[in-house]
Amino acid sequence: MLKNYFKIAFRNLLKNKVYSFINISGLAVGMAATMMIGLWIADELSYNNHFKNKETIAQIYQHQTSNGDISTGPAIPRPLELALKEKHNDNFKHIVMASWEQPRYLKFGDINIYTPGNAMQEAAPELLNLEIIAGVRNGLKEKNSIMLSEDSAKKLFGENAAVGKIIKVNNEDDLMVTAVYKNIPVNNTFRDMEYIIPWKHYVTTQEWIENAETSWGNNSFQMFVQINSNTTMEQVTSKIIDVKKNESQETAEFNPQIFLFPMKDWYLRNDFENGIQSGGRIENVWLFGIIGVFILLLACINFVNLSTARSEKRATEVGIRKSIGSKRGQLIFQFLSESFIIVVLSFVFAIGIVLLFLNGFNNLASKAITFPWVSIQFWLTAFVFIIITAFLAGSYPALYLSSFNPVTVLKGTFKAGRFSSLPRKILVVTQFTVSIALIIGTLVVMNQIQYSKDRPVGYNKEGLIQIPVMSSEFSGKAELMRNQFIASGGALEMATTSSPTTSVWSNRSGYTWDGKSVGFQEDLAYTSVSYEFVETLGAKIIEGRGFSRDFPTDSLGVILNKTAVEYMGIKNPIGKFIRDSDPDVENQMEPLKIIGVIDDIIMQSPYSPVKQSMYVFERFGNASFYNLRLNPEKSTAENLDIIENVFKQNFPNTPFDFQFVDEEYGKKFRSEERIASLASVFTGLAIFISCLGLFGLASFVAEQRTKEIGVRKVLGASISQLWLLLSKDFITLVGIALLVASPLAYYIMGQWLQKFSYRTSVTWDVIAIACFGALIITLITVSFQAIKAATSNPVKSLRTE
Repeated sequence: MLKNYFKIAFRNLLKNKVYSFINISGLAVGMAATMMIGLWIADELSYNNHFKNKETIAQIYQHQTSNGDISTGPAIPRPLELALKEKHNDNFKHIVMASWEQPRYLKFGDINIYTPGNAMQEAAPELLNLEIIAGVRNGLKEKNSIMLSEDSAKKLFGENAAVGKIIKVNNEDDLMVTAVYKNIPVNNTFRDMEYIIPWKHYVTTQEWIENAETSWGNNSFQMFVQINSNTTMEQVTSKIIDVKKNESQETAEFNPQIFLFPMKDWYLRNDFENGIQSGGRIENVWLFGIIGVFILLLACINFVNLSTARSEKRATEVGIRKSIGSKRGQLIFQFLSESFIIVVLSFVFAIGIVLLFLNGFNNLASKAITFPWVSIQFWLTAFVFIIITAFLAGSYPALYLSSFNPVTVLKGTFKAGRFSSLPRKILVVTQFTVSIALIIGTLVVMNQIQYSKDRPVGYNKEGLIQIPVMSSEFSGKAELMRNQFIASGGALEMATTSSPTTSVWSNRSGYTWDGKSVGFQEDLAYTSVSYEFVETLGAKIIEGRGFSRDFPTDSLGVILNKTAVEYMGIKNPIGKFIRDSDPDVENQMEPLKIIGVIDDIIMQSPYSPVKQSMYVFERFGNASFYNLRLNPEKSTAENLDIIENVFKQNFPNTPFDFQFVDEEYGKKFRSEERIASLASVFTGLAIFISCLGLFGLASFVAEQRTKEIGVRKVLGASISQLWLLLSKDFITLVGIALLVASPLAYYIMGQWLQKFSYRTSVTWDVIAIACFGALIITLITVSFQAIKAATSNPVKSLRTE
């Protein structure tokens, strides 16, 4: 019996080649898209699964309240380590202090690389479950040691042994390689950690780090922990929540609350809104999961529509089978087996499509996904996926076709009822409702990205580069380098900054000024800059002036951005003083005179309000970046060659590394751009699948009305009239879909935009473009069959009458 079912199924596939192609190709594309989305979701959900102890690892975060608003982040003070170890050590298996990830120069012989890494305490290899390839696991025990990733070791030593070799870090410290660890996987928080230096060494590199050991107000560090197996994250958090507030009266006014942020949430649920965990990338996982389900549903709808549309063709077959004793259950099983064969064939083709486009998909999604050939879980999921898809696609046609009355069919009086096409029409409306909603959603995402890109950044980022100089060999040489860069003709101007132009590396409080409200808790982004900061960046002066060499007192000057003036409530700010009341901030006890107000510079998220910022004069030669304005009269390549030559003349043993500021700023949009690109691709596939089904239905309708068209042509109907006759029903269905999809997409995307402080809106022109596009696509799809039928020779269609 099974052999007979499959034989009939294959015969039907071969007999109706066009409809078989539409069904199989539509399902294959839908399944391939769903498979890619599934692989993407699996990769997102497996983030940090490299760690065996993922469920017990956490990062210490803290909530702080300022003027009623709660901010949340991982920056913590150094004294917290001692407080936890003295009073709560029984809750932890490991407590590891760490610096922020920072690139450093690593040099061995003539090879010098500039690569990112961290400083961590000696328990880090255990906590992070590092796989040691060579050397010892406790490689951070010695103060002057360093652990390298496999890639870093190869760059420095090639195939030679690395352990035991001495490398120079930042051209100043000699550290011995004590271990090489296997490269950390791509889908991992520490994916870029190419080296680890001991915490004991790190705290001696700069005086402020040593001084921070007793400063509860200096939140400049990170802490990772692993809790004991006999407790939970919630229990530990309840014990340590008030540690900082109880230990430090100076920070109590900010109501600091310490808590454990579990590793399982680091990547997918790391957004906080006023102290409440509010989501994160998990929203994108849900979004693409829903899109994947819809795309598969659209492909299944094609199968259902074409199967039921051709019901009259198979009515006689059903009638004969029933008349010779076939039960309805047997017929249902037969039609489901046909559906199963189509789905299996589609799945095979879908795998081929995935393999063909997986590399391109990885590039688009910034992933390193591989096809899971050896994953039992994948093949079990695929089997269940095939069964569910076969059932979804084949259940309605099976129930519908098996319900025919054999007597009516065999008498030749069977005709589908007047409402038999209603389910098909509903399904077509559903298809295009989903497709149009996806089009509108994609356009809104793109609009939001462009809206933020067009936002004034407060400076001229074109032709501006920044060179990292975070090494003592650069100390005191900024003025020399500025003169040489300008004299070379490669740069018009240079200024130094303590942080990159596109980021805030330091936030400060503890300031007073005349008119400050009682109880006001200030939080200011802090950047130290050199004289030509305003001129180099091309920042806009609103009041006063920038730092000038003509005014020696500018060394005690400060520039505020427009938002800071409003935030601090200072009227007529030029000439007013800001005093530092925080004794832990070194060399900042003198009052700072406000000499200028500049327009807001976007240094953080372009989707959020600009933070209140202060720019103080760099008096101690501790700059982190040289910012250079390139000479516009020369090409970029020529300028960079000149600048590199000057750099190499002064720092021959240091790699020349730089970033274009506009590119660094552009990175802020990458996450949203990837989402928009992926959404565009899947929207395109949804439209393709919908149009494929529409093409099949139009072909079927044209075939069913061949004789009617012939009669109308003989009676004088024009091609345009016949085209309208065949097209209007489909246009009507798409029109209904437009009416359903537009308000639905308007509401959903309006809610999505609410998460951005700086946002566009769902405008009606976007909806109009999507609607017009959907109608054009429908007309093009249907018109091919309509015009073909309208231009056919009526003699051929009527000669059998």
